[in-house]
Amino acid sequence: MKSQLNNPASPGKSDRFSSAGFILAAIGSSVGLGNMWKFPYITGEHGGAAFFLLFIICLIVIGLPVLLAELAIGRAGRGSAATSFVKAGGPKVFGHLGLLQVIAPFLILTFYVIVAGWTLHYAVMSFSGNLYNNTDFGGQFTTFTEGYMPIIWQIVAIAITGWVVAKGISGGIEKFNKVLIPGLIILLIVLMIRAVTLPGAGAGVSFFLNPDFSKLSPEAALVALGHAFFSLSLGMGILLTYGAYVDKRQSLGPATLAIGAGDLIYAFIAGLIIFPTTASFGIEPNAGPSLVFIALPAAFSAMPLGAFFGGLFFILLAIAALTSSVSLLEVPTSYVMDRWHWGRTKSVVVISALVMLIGLPSALSFGIVPGLTDIGGKNFFDWLDFITSNILLPVGGLITTIFAGYFWKKAADAAGLKAGWFRVWLFMLRYIAPVLVFLVLLHTTGVIKFD
Repeated sequence: MKSQLNNPASPGKSDRFSSAGFILAAIGSSVGLGNMWKFPYITGEHGGAAFFLLFIICLIVIGLPVLLAELAIGRAGRGSAATSFVKAGGPKVFGHLGLLQVIAPFLILTFYVIVAGWTLHYAVMSFSGNLYNNTDFGGQFTTFTEGYMPIIWQIVAIAITGWVVAKGISGGIEKFNKVLIPGLIILLIVLMIRAVTLPGAGAGVSFFLNPDFSKLSPEAALVALGHAFFSLSLGMGILLTYGAYVDKRQSLGPATLAIGAGDLIYAFIAGLIIFPTTASFGIEPNAGPSLVFIALPAAFSAMPLGAFFGGLFFILLAIAALTSSVSLLEVPTSYVMDRWHWGRTKSVVVISALVMLIGLPSALSFGIVPGLTDIGGKNFFDWLDFITSNILLPVGGLITTIFAGYFWKKAADAAGLKAGWFRVWLFMLRYIAPVLVFLVLLHTTGVIKFD
């Protein structure tokens, strides 16, 4: 008979986070690439500080209630993202619906480790100075992504991710985040100081921090709602899975606030890095890879010690990417351990191999394989990103809110809130969050459009 310690079907009992380790790991899952290359752009587009205030409201209204629900379900169920709904006392149908919160992070991971590999490659290229030998940064990025080198870096990224997850919760994920999250904070502060002291940086700071309420609109509200939801890694089973490893003595309310605050601070400092830098060098803060891998290298090439600061920036991105990829891999790993009673190492090796295999079409969809570059107007990589981010994640969020709001009889005990706060939380989950998440789903899929 296997001991409780080695029973993979009881992940929350066999291996647990410490209180600080849990919060750092949860923050690590939320501080991904989106807040660095998307948040500054959508903030500038929708009113600067006015949008940031709207984002804070949305984080409180939709983000924190759903975040607490995911953590509470995970801790009550002590299973995977798929099984915790039923183990927590819910109807069996939620065991099938919960599978979406296993499939989504698995599919996201197949292309997320590709971008993580890009950041590692650019960090090496920047520190070595080779990135700045040729000032055609757009051409460099195209040549790189159209070749086979991204596959090599994809392997490096998934190998690092798998190595951490294979070591377990306390010995792997917690230790990894205890080292990298403080390092990320230091890098954020150093890069922020460098950015705000650049010539002309004041215009960027002013653009970010001065509110323009005339730009707020229904579309801005839905964009803020969507980003508040996605930036906290909601709807993809991560926090639900992490909840299974949280000690019963951990107070989930304060932990939820700490995680939300960490995400908010990261987004704010990201704005104080991107906007001053782009303003100083006359760069448009466009969202996506073009900003990070083309525009910003041009800025680094023109500043004193640019190779050094560029290297720090890409290391920052690599840390953000890897802490997120670790949390993404833990979700299917937990499910396989829970469902088939495999050991952790075997689960990680098999899933990592599948991630690598299924991720190859995404890695090869930037030109090297013509059939993958244009599929109905998007390449394979972009289609996978669209389906997971815009469909699977909002649906996953709806499943959580509906379960916790209407079907979970033990929600009061699991959440650990005082009576007054519990009533507020339950009201949000029943009547506010599902409606707002559904509106986000309609907006991201193009059903609701604004001209």
